[in-house]
Amino acid sequence: MLLASLAIAIGLPVLLWSAGKFVGGAASVANHFGVSPLLIGMLIIGFGTSAPEIIVSIFAAIQGNSGIALGNAYGSNIANVMLILGLTAVISPIAVKSEIIKKELPILLGITFFAAWQVLDQQVSKDDAFSLLGLFVLLISWSIYHGMKGDKDALADEYSDEINATEGTVKTHVIWLIAGLLLLVASSRMLVWGAVEVATFFGVSDTIIGLTVIAIGTSLPELASSLIAVKKGEHDLAIGNVIGSNMFNTLAVVGIAGTIQPMTVSADFIYRDVVVMLASTVALFIFCIGIKGQGRLNRLEGGAFLLAYIAYTYWLIQVAFI
Repeated sequence: MLLASLAIAIGLPVLLWSAGKFVGGAASVANHFGVSPLLIGMLIIGFGTSAPEIIVSIFAAIQGNSGIALGNAYGSNIANVMLILGLTAVISPIAVKSEIIKKELPILLGITFFAAWQVLDQQVSKDDAFSLLGLFVLLISWSIYHGMKGDKDALADEYSDEINATEGTVKTHVIWLIAGLLLLVASSRMLVWGAVEVATFFGVSDTIIGLTVIAIGTSLPELASSLIAVKKGEHDLAIGNVIGSNMFNTLAVVGIAGTIQPMTVSADFIYRDVVVMLASTVALFIFCIGIKGQGRLNRLEGGAFLLAYIAYTYWLIQVAFI
């Protein structure tokens, strides 16, 4: 039990630190070779902020812990919207100016409904997983199309400011890219092992561990980047990071894990966690799409998200120890 707790305590911060180095290195190398800031932001940074979820879920699936794989992906989606954007909006209301984000919101909503429909038969089969990966390829193609067009957009300007602020040589960035990836893999294995051991010790399902400790932990990069972005007045970047991460989690994280090991989904997970993920995504869409004007997430709406997340987490804890 002590070793398992140490594995989580050490594995999680190393995972987050290495993810940041991996993303920063990849973005800087791409920028050096003339890749557009919008493409770097939508692909490399979008993928990178989901790198902890991807690596953790891969190792969880390999070890047969499908509850951690699925709970981590969907739990991160819930935390990204209700905890991260909720807290960020309470600190500073978020205005949505980017047309790209307004196009991404309906896509995220559609992807979330599709993922929810898939698990109604209480499983994520290999066919389900491959269909998610197929949609992921389409999403990547759409991102590349917009990135190559180089459209002037509020989101593109904010990505450009972030990327150009990075200092260092190409050689240094390549070293951090490789080192970050290696540490990501090592810390993920450590974290999954520790989580499984702790869940077994307390008699808690690995799904609950995935939805709480691991989901919140792997969502910390999005929290940090959103708070920093809002502090700099880069509101579209705060929303864009979360939307991109949720798309990657739903399609790539669950898709890759499902191709490794088909996953069984409990009825409780569908009627509790999938419904909460759907409801939070619908609410985000309504708040930010700006049907009658500019989209925004104000303090009242952010506070509602935060309170809902606290209630949801309390619900999970109650379920875990009943």
